[in-house]
Amino acid sequence: MARRVAVVGAGISGLVCIKVCLDEGLEPVCFERSDDIGGLWKFKESPEPGFSGIYRSLVTNTSKEMMCFSDFPMPADYPNYMHHSQLLRYFRLYAEHFDLKRHINFQTTVRSVRQRPDFSTTGQWDVVTVNRDGEEDQHIFDGVLVCSGQYTHPVLPLGDFPGHETFTGRCYHSWEYKDADAFRGKKVVVVGIGNSGGDVAVEISRSAEKTFLSTRDGAWVVGRMSTNGLPLDMTAITRLTHVLTLLLPKALVNWVAQRDLNHKYDHRLYGLMPRHRLLDKRVVINDDLPGQILQGALVMKSNLQGFQGSALVFEDGTVEENIDAVVFCTGYKTIFSFLPPSLSWGPDGEMTLYKRLFPPSLECHTLAIMGLIQAKGPIMPIVEMQARWATRVIAGLCHLPPQETMLSVIESDRRRNMKSIFRLLLRDPVLVLKVFLGPYTPYQFRLTGPGRWAGARQAILTQWERVAHPFKTRVVYEPETRLCGLCSPWMLTLVGGALIMTMLFKYFELLDKLSRAPGRHVPQ
Repeated sequence: MARRVAVVGAGISGLVCIKVCLDEGLEPVCFERSDDIGGLWKFKESPEPGFSGIYRSLVTNTSKEMMCFSDFPMPADYPNYMHHSQLLRYFRLYAEHFDLKRHINFQTTVRSVRQRPDFSTTGQWDVVTVNRDGEEDQHIFDGVLVCSGQYTHPVLPLGDFPGHETFTGRCYHSWEYKDADAFRGKKVVVVGIGNSGGDVAVEISRSAEKTFLSTRDGAWVVGRMSTNGLPLDMTAITRLTHVLTLLLPKALVNWVAQRDLNHKYDHRLYGLMPRHRLLDKRVVINDDLPGQILQGALVMKSNLQGFQGSALVFEDGTVEENIDAVVFCTGYKTIFSFLPPSLSWGPDGEMTLYKRLFPPSLECHTLAIMGLIQAKGPIMPIVEMQARWATRVIAGLCHLPPQETMLSVIESDRRRNMKSIFRLLLRDPVLVLKVFLGPYTPYQFRLTGPGRWAGARQAILTQWERVAHPFKTRVVYEPETRLCGLCSPWMLTLVGGALIMTMLFKYFELLDKLSRAPGRHVPQ
């Protein structure tokens, strides 16, 4: 009899967990509070407590080829950066293709998840749910995968700012923000310069009388577009760039990248200059923020210090009078109120997780918290690998290694992956060139190993065709061009192949040296 697994939430992580459970021979039962899939990406006109909230104009910061599921490419006609409604349509296509919705109980809330009395031997959980009619049901599950998200409990730190109780305007959190209509003709301060803060400030600045963006540390701001108008992540996130960052001094890489970015707009001149270097923290993705500063519609300010009636005081001593509204883009608390209070919690109330997945205090690791990751590359394969690992642990097919043996496990996996790449190099050199020189797309995770997908190779070879497809809406005149012999495709292929072979051998040689060095940990 298949082991039963409760999946809490039908967002991105929830859909992935349902599919992986089916792949691993488990029986998933998903509980979703709302009436639809999508989680964070399901837009709601009015914010509801305990649910995530997005604004009407939200567009993805990751291009479609980097954001798709690793075994389900997005339709070619989808734009490279999508409105949230189109991304939700893609999730529905995914759920329909793999027949996932029949495993989802909609409008059903998980009230509590508790260990059974015999948990130490069975690893089972008592799960209490409440359906749409208010009826309470009790279930027994062999495992629980929590996919309820981390953007449901906004942090509004009014207590950190003296005089906030005297403020005559209104304070919001970006969780409540839907559009800029309520701010037309007003003076608004936006606090926080993450991706949401940048988007909200830019949108409000187009209709407000004056908009100020307050930041404590500043940020590096990059647009979605790279050279030749291609998606930035498709050109920047490659195995080649990873090799270069390993081979070159980090200070040099930072200097080159910052210099290139400052050639577009000087971050110091624009008041954006952060204290950290470019590669030390996540950048802010925004196409329009520098332009709004250039037009004077958006004014950069230092960190907010306090309130004085309708005036706001900033750390540099400046004061802005007659402010009508303040929008705080100050993040969220990660809360899972239905989980046992006995799980490990940090000093600030956050949950401590082994590998950002398993609560370490459990005797049996049959509960996992999904999606609490910050990925610099494609995020979908990371969620898929998390789900595969968690389900295999629940199924008893693998176990968590002790902390002291973790490095040996990592080294074993690395050697196996290096052998796979070398075999692929001999068998399919064209594909290796695409993998090494091209974007680090999710399909690469499906070429070998568990979950291998037969369509991965074709998806990699045609990924740039899908990037170009949505642009082909008009016939463009193509002038005749002639290439000299030295610039012929055959010559370029030969030279490029020789360079790649050399860099691959250098890359593996460097990884081998780093793995043998005592106390060193090589990034995956």
